[in-house]
Amino acid sequence: MTTDGTTMSHEIELKLTLPTKALPALRRHPLIADAPREGRACTLENTYFDTPELELRERRMAVRTRKAGTRWLQTVKCAAQSAGGLSSRPEWEQPYVNGSFDFSAIDRDDVRTRLENLQPSLVPVFTTHFKRETCILTPRDGVKVLAMIDNGSIEAGGHSRPLCELELELVEGDPSELYALALTLAETLPLTPENVSKAERGYRLFSNHALRPAKARPSRLTPEQSPVDAFRLIAFDCLSLWQTNESGARESDDPEFIHQLRVALRRLRSALRLFGPALPQQFVERWSQGLKEAADGLGAARDLDVMLAEVLSPVAESGLADDATQRLIAMAVDRRDREKTAAREQLLAASHGRQMLALAAELYALQSDSLVKSANLTTFARLQLTQLRKRARKRYTAAAELHPEKLHELRVSLKRLRYAIEFLLPLLPEKATVRFANDIAEIQETLGYLNDEAVARSRLKAWAGKDPELRSGAAFVAGWHAPKIARLRRNVLPALEPILWGKAPWRR
Repeated sequence: MTTDGTTMSHEIELKLTLPTKALPALRRHPLIADAPREGRACTLENTYFDTPELELRERRMAVRTRKAGTRWLQTVKCAAQSAGGLSSRPEWEQPYVNGSFDFSAIDRDDVRTRLENLQPSLVPVFTTHFKRETCILTPRDGVKVLAMIDNGSIEAGGHSRPLCELELELVEGDPSELYALALTLAETLPLTPENVSKAERGYRLFSNHALRPAKARPSRLTPEQSPVDAFRLIAFDCLSLWQTNESGARESDDPEFIHQLRVALRRLRSALRLFGPALPQQFVERWSQGLKEAADGLGAARDLDVMLAEVLSPVAESGLADDATQRLIAMAVDRRDREKTAAREQLLAASHGRQMLALAAELYALQSDSLVKSANLTTFARLQLTQLRKRARKRYTAAAELHPEKLHELRVSLKRLRYAIEFLLPLLPEKATVRFANDIAEIQETLGYLNDEAVARSRLKAWAGKDPELRSGAAFVAGWHAPKIARLRRNVLPALEPILWGKAPWRR
């Protein structure tokens, strides 16, 4: 702390969300109920400031004032590094006096200069109002954690959103202790790790922008990393993708959230396979199975969305659909809606949040042995990509008769190869590798359509049963798609052959 009362800290905290109705159970949990309180529960009123152009948000900075009782504080925060709900960021806090900001005591020149330049333009943007209860957790010697329960709302431009979360802030000890405490609480409570700050949620409300489905971001690997460190970085990015789309899928009917959530799970499983030789075998086996089960539980809703969009809707939009086809479409909509409800219930279940927390904790604790640490990541990447392409060649040969199941297996192998290329792209010749990956994606899309149509045809036949009208409708749908299916089946393997047997861009 400086003489003017400014404190600079590096917060390490784990942010967890929970339904408001779970607050009584959280307060009754022995870890919370038996812990000493740090002061009384207090109501905090926070106002976040930015320029009219939202320049601070653009630079991932936050300036706020906080009223706690009769005290006013000024806080400046910089970009947080967040993974699995665990975040770390620099923060400066000092008294807020006479209704004006004072940035002179910030000890980072770039931050101080930027804020002083923007100060004349700062205006209130949104507010947060919540009651905070704080208790002190000391699970063992040398460990101290503040558990803060926040319950209230975020308000901007006449709009309001509820806020209910538990923050575990590390005071003393290793960050892994935060995960250990969270997992203990999550055994009986529906806690979900949250990477999105209150500030970001406030900005979203201010801008009236709904949460959008998130897609995988570019790989951040560097050649200097070990295979285990590379896996950990990729896995945390996949986990972040999972968390973001999980939040959206719980709040929105947009099918893209569940799709991108399942993409995140598939990418995680692909990364486990890709880096498996460098990882503990039990870790790979346990999480391969666990992630598969999580994805499978959400698969029916996504599959029915695809059937409606790719198979049934084109027939309906052609103007040729008869009454039987319309009946089948109505059946698909009804079953899709029921599966969406089941998927949302799965996402709200306590076990879902526990799974994310457990994975984050194990990723944080994952260690490299001395042999793996010394492995050259670029060499490792080339070897693994070569093996993946060899497996795809075997699936290609097995699919020569164009059996739908074999074509689907070929598609899965191509998907794993493409994900691996995307993970490892910073280590490879960029232009040639991107072209190669795009060629694979195009073939993969064709195989995906063939699989979607085959699955839909089988499902519609089962729905029709012995009903002659529905059987006629299912046959009409299959016949409508037949010319396109025949053309794609005829061309797909010849188009793939030069990709699998030509020169690979990662080969020297």
